[in-house]
Amino acid sequence: MSKLPENADEMFCFAVYNASHAINQIYGPLLRPLGLTYPQYITLMLLWERDAQGVSELAAQLSLKTSTLTPLLKRLESSGLVQRIRGTKDERQVFVHLTDKGRDLHAASRKITSCLVEATEMEPEALDQITTNLTRLTKNLTHGS
Repeated sequence: MSKLPENADEMFCFAVYNASHAINQIYGPLLRPLGLTYPQYITLMLLWERDAQGVSELAAQLSLKTSTLTPLLKRLESSGLVQRIRGTKDERQVFVHLTDKGRDLHAASRKITSCLVEATEMEPEALDQITTNLTRLTKNLTHGS
């Protein structure tokens, strides 16, 4: 077993926290002109991948409770980016659909992603490896191996 870190800056969790904070700092100024917060942006990213998802499904992908996601969706809806529609078979289900305005925002998002990748000053392969490892880490910590 390797030696346990003695200082916060040597701890893995601290490094992940700081990286997450730095990523949010890059995204903020890029998203502000679009009128989006980072949580709204990642919600839209999921809808750009696959439109008309249920609120519960979106919440699960974002690791949020539906009660936390609902106010965010209401703000996106009031901005004209999404529309929430009750299910026809079960009115308790709510599906989130992109509007034309929401779909049009996807083109701008490609530029934002490019800016973040450029800001890392890392090779795409290195970023892919980090992404793979963080995805595996998240899976292991939340669901076991």
